[in-house]
Amino acid sequence: MKIQVSTLALAVCLAGCATASADTVDTASAAPTAAAESAAAPAAAAAPTLEDARAFVARVEKELAEFSVVNAKAQWVNATYITDDTDSLAAYFGTIGTEMQVKYANEAAKYAGLEGLDYDTARKLNTLRSALVLPAPTTPGAAAELNTLSTRLSSTYGKGRGTLNGKEMTGNDLEEQMGKVRNPAQLQEMWTSWHSNVGRPMRADYNRLTEIANQGAKDLGYPDTGAMWRSRYDMKPDEFAAMTDRLWGEVKPLYDQVHCYTRTKLNEKYGDKVQPKTGPIRADLLGNMWAQEWGNIYDVVAPKGAGDVGYDLTDLLVKAKYTPEKIVRTGESFFTSLGFAPLPASFWTRSMITAPRDRDVICHASAWDLDNVEDLRIKMCTKVNGDDFVTVHHELGHNFYQRAYNKQPFLYLDSANDGFHEAIGDTIALSVTPEYLVQIGLLPRNQVPSADKDVGLLLRQAMDKVAFLPFGLMVDKYRWKVFSGEIAPTALEAGWNDLRLQYQGVVPPVARSETDFDPGAKYHVPASVPYTRYFLARILQFQFYQAACKQAGWTGPLHRCSFYGNKEVGRKLNAMLAMGASRPWPEALEAFTGTREMSGQPMLEYFRPLMGWLEQQNKGKQCGWTA
Repeated sequence: MKIQVSTLALAVCLAGCATASADTVDTASAAPTAAAESAAAPAAAAAPTLEDARAFVARVEKELAEFSVVNAKAQWVNATYITDDTDSLAAYFGTIGTEMQVKYANEAAKYAGLEGLDYDTARKLNTLRSALVLPAPTTPGAAAELNTLSTRLSSTYGKGRGTLNGKEMTGNDLEEQMGKVRNPAQLQEMWTSWHSNVGRPMRADYNRLTEIANQGAKDLGYPDTGAMWRSRYDMKPDEFAAMTDRLWGEVKPLYDQVHCYTRTKLNEKYGDKVQPKTGPIRADLLGNMWAQEWGNIYDVVAPKGAGDVGYDLTDLLVKAKYTPEKIVRTGESFFTSLGFAPLPASFWTRSMITAPRDRDVICHASAWDLDNVEDLRIKMCTKVNGDDFVTVHHELGHNFYQRAYNKQPFLYLDSANDGFHEAIGDTIALSVTPEYLVQIGLLPRNQVPSADKDVGLLLRQAMDKVAFLPFGLMVDKYRWKVFSGEIAPTALEAGWNDLRLQYQGVVPPVARSETDFDPGAKYHVPASVPYTRYFLARILQFQFYQAACKQAGWTGPLHRCSFYGNKEVGRKLNAMLAMGASRPWPEALEAFTGTREMSGQPMLEYFRPLMGWLEQQNKGKQCGWTA
């Protein structure tokens, strides 16, 4: 999965986050410590008033906007040039940001209960109170320790290495090989070396980070950090958890059929000793280091006859002599075809589009807004393949969203909820259909797959889109349980594997113990990036896509729709994006789709032809993975 970096998150984030600019603040003279000190000053000796609350919000927005710039520079340099020095700079500014936000959050709590607050002041106070991903307690040194731990965890991931045939490789290269290699011994080596080398050293730091963040959350009035994360969705934390369970319940039958079919095909290829006919799937066989998306093994599961989708996107890109930059420019052209303005010239000179050869970087794809206006960038180690072609469309969705809401007040410079930000790019990526490839000249019209290829097209999509659903849900389910203490510090590995079995039906290829910390081998855990956004994005993208196709007048099968070039879709989409975080997410959802409820039904509609086919293929099989 990929990550975007939002404005408020950046202003207060730890290492690895970013959204600020080089053009509005002189970093040599900026004094964020003074800003932090001013935030600590009491609003008034007497009982707080409505005017005090409004003045506090105005001051905070100004100070956060200024600090976000210098902080973003430090985080960007650290992510694109990992050294001990840039680690120290990122931790330094992250510490200042955390201290600022802890003070803001505590003061916001004093005003939050005032009667008669206007809508914007009340909403912004709530945003401030819940904005920190990792809240530090106010005890001296706590913020510094928390940021040092967070920076070290993120850098440990960025510097991580594994092996293939005994040869050391970066995580980015290993991830690519996991999608290509079909030898189970080599897959096991890559999986085990990465998880052990990267995850194990993080275990003690992660326990300490959890302890500090939980105390900070309690100081802000939350039971634990997980409850604080769940409080950001315009509903009570328990209501939000229940909503995610409801959505999972809607789509789980589709996942169960994909799992059952995939397991059968893996058994046919590898035999009972590697992958049994029943029970869970061995995680390293699924074409992805984390078994989160399975599309890379489509060649293994593709059914004879129906499995040929008629083209290979990677082959098309290579034959057309695409470069990484051309892939990004093609992604940009999708958005400009909808009526959005082109990306600024600075995007092309300041982005990291390919992996540098001379230094360590965090290759995990991300989209950045460094000045809250026009300094948009992506950070990718782009390769010329179908996966990165789709990823570029996803990341640019973040950038165009960031620019759409850039006229909102600082505390509204974000998406309606974090799932929206992820879903926009994915909605565009769903439109990377054969028809779109024809429109941009990659696929000849006479090579467009006929209707009898639909099963293959949908199965290939489901191997990524549907297969991801339980992983997208359980990463935060795990952390919520760690934060609440339901998973004890002495059971971090067992808790992770239990949830992976429960939700995904997968198991590690080798025995694991409590010396391991496999969650740390997934970027978002050491980087402390909440993950439920990706689950929500999987649901929302199909709602957005269905709505866009209806607006474009598409009448064919949903999965073949492309709204490339439709200015009316672009106009309505921009209207929703421009709202930023200024209104509750149901209102933003309604503005584009006509409904206020998230639903898994559009996804089920998209995959309806595949569902019937899978049920026929799985007939007589023992589906599921528990006794």
